Amino acid sequence: MEVNTRVRALEFLVQHKAVAGVVETVPSFRSLLVYYDPSVVAYEALCATLAELAAQAEHASLPPSRVVELPCCYEDSELGIDLAAAAERLGLPPQDVARLHAGAQYLVYFIGFTPGLPYLGGMPERIMLPRLETPRTKVPAGSVGIGGIQVCIYSVESPGGYWILGRTPVALYDPESTDPILLRPGDLVRFRPIDRGEYDDISAAVKAHTYVPVIR
Repeated sequence: MEVNTRVRALEFLVQHKAVAGVVETVPSFRSLLVYYDPSVVAYEALCATLAELAAQAEHASLPPSRVVELPCCYEDSELGIDLAAAAERLGLPPQDVARLHAGAQYLVYFIGFTPGLPYLGGMPERIMLPRLETPRTKVPAGSVGIGGIQVCIYSVESPGGYWILGRTPVALYDPESTDPILLRPGDLVRFRPIDRGEYDDISAAVKAHTYVPVIR
């Protein structure tokens, strides 16, 4: 977390100081990819600027993290397709796995793999499982999965090897929105357990573009 905080601090400084020639920054767990326009700034000059900012990043103050609440339905086997199997492997009742998962607070380390997909840290050790031995070719959008020490939420239908405990009806990626990516690196995520009825109600509101995510 300390290294990732420095990565996000470096990105913040690059954006805050509007470094000439930089067109995009992409943070990961422990590094920052910087796209730049070589007709505006030379490589050596940009590297010197980034090195100076990287030294400042260790002590830089980041804006407060947003806390994003995501409703998640664990109790329906169609949505939590691996919950029962994960619980059996962990030696816990399914409701305890769901309770432990929803009781934690997760940090968004970075966004990647598909548009809007967050890599989250902070999962309780008691429910850690290695990823599936055979990944699925299709995982529905909104699926909430665990694997290793990570939690991930599938933003679009895609292949994946996480154990799916539930699903959120909230859209993490909406290409029609002015702000298409819901989560940001540095956000804190909490899952609120919901039943299938509320899941369907929120899904309808999301499709009608009337649902407003809870962000504090």
